[in-house]
Parts: sequence; structure tokens; C-alpha cells
Amino acid sequence: MNRAPASSSAFRPTFRQVGRAISRRLQVPAGGGAFALPRLTIGLFLVGQDSHRLALGSDRKRHIPLAAGEGWILPPGSDGVCEFDQPHSYATLELAGPLLSDAGFDSRSSFPPAVGRLDPLLAELVRNAASAGETPALYRDTMDLAAAAHLARILQPQPAAGADIADRRLGRVLAYIHDNIAQDMSLDALASEAAMSRYHFARAFAKAVGRSPLQYVIGQRMKLAGVLLRTGRAPLAEIALSVGYEDVSRFSRHFRRHAGMTPGAFRKQ
Repeated sequence: MNRAPASSSAFRPTFRQVGRAISRRLQVPAGGGAFALPRLTIGLFLVGQDSHRLALGSDRKRHIPLAAGEGWILPPGSDGVCEFDQPHSYATLELAGPLLSDAGFDSRSSFPPAVGRLDPLLAELVRNAASAGETPALYRDTMDLAAAAHLARILQPQPAAGADIADRRLGRVLAYIHDNIAQDMSLDALASEAAMSRYHFARAFAKAVGRSPLQYVIGQRMKLAGVLLRTGRAPLAEIALSVGYEDVSRFSRHFRRHAGMTPGAFRKQ
């Protein structure tokens, strides 16, 4: 859990920063040290630490053994010390205020630090974020917003509010998607077309269309790819680029999931 200076050789983090979310996967030697977390942060232990010791807001450490899959949720501004006697591997997901607000989280209210068992879905979202690497913006935005929204439901449970999107707004969004089908669209851009927050747009779109924005975009890309495969002889790499995929293997996986067969087999029908 500690945050070492950038020059420290003890930390070998891999991380990505997507708008307002930062995910990291760290492997560190035995030891530990002081940490300071400016943002709300979720931590997930990837290996168990029976000797884990933790102090929050002081130097008074408590022995808190944690198993793989357990971890902590700490409010912004948390600091303290953590120690462990074995080499450690863990993932973190930092969520800043604007992203949490998009997800309906009231940042004016406080919550106590939580250390121990994590909600299984939240743990999986943190794990996925830390291992996502370079992925399209819409996918990253959707996953980050899903983590923020699920955390908001855990920390601030409340009745679900309905959300609707007017036909005119929905039409603008659908037109934008079709006009930019080969581009790396972001959830921000789609929500902006609807003049809604990302969180309320994602819920309203799913309610109106029956699929999430990400699922809809993938579906439209696969439909267009099917037309291009059937009506032309362009190489597969060219068709993949035409529908927004630089990675042909990734395009092929999506197409097979959508059509039930590979692009090559589809073209031969």
C-alpha cells in the first residue's frame, strides 16, 4: 500500500491513467513503509500476507492478516504505514472526485476506512482495471465508471433513480456513433452529445436501447464489418481498420462472438 518516490527501485508499477481513474499493479519486496493517498483508493491483495501490519492516521500499527482477494477501501487524504514480511503483489484503483460524482457518489459525506474482505464484483473490477493495459477509450471509460458506480452503491446505498433520454438526444448520440464508427469513441463524447453526465447517460442509453453504449457500438461495428465482408474483397486488416480495430486478432474475436464464426468463414458463405 505504500507509495515510494519515483526513483525507488523497490517498486515496479505498471499503471494506466484514464481521465479521472488511475490503476496500478505493483510488485514490491518485503518491507513496506509510509503511504499517502490523495484520492479515494481501493486496494486488492494479489497474494496473501499473514504478517500484514497497518497503521492509519498514526504510527500505531495493528496486525491485520489479509488473504489474496482481500484488501481495503480508503477515503481521500488517508495516510499511515503498512508493513509485510514477504514479497508483495497488489493492485490499486484510484477514483477522483469528478468520476465519483458522475457515478452518483456524494463526496460531501465521509465513510470509515474498510480493511478486509472486499465485495467480489468490486475486487474483480479492480483486478481487471490493473491488467487492462492499452484498451479503447470507450471500454476503459465504461469499466472505470462501472467500478465507481458499484463502489457508490456499496458505500452509499440508495433507491435507484430512473433516467430517461429524449428521442432527440438519443438521435444525436446514434448519429454520432455512426459518423465516428471507426474512431476510438469515449463515454465522455457520447454523454456530451446527449448533454448528460456519463453515469446518467449510460443508464438512460441502456434503458432506451436495451444495451450499454459499449455493447451497442461493438454491435454496429460488427454489422458494418459483415456488410464489408460480403460485398467486397478488401483484406481483413483493412476491414478491421474501417470499423475501429487496429488489432486484427481482437477484431476477429469480437466478430466471432457476434456472428458465431470467423470473418473468413463468414465471407465464404
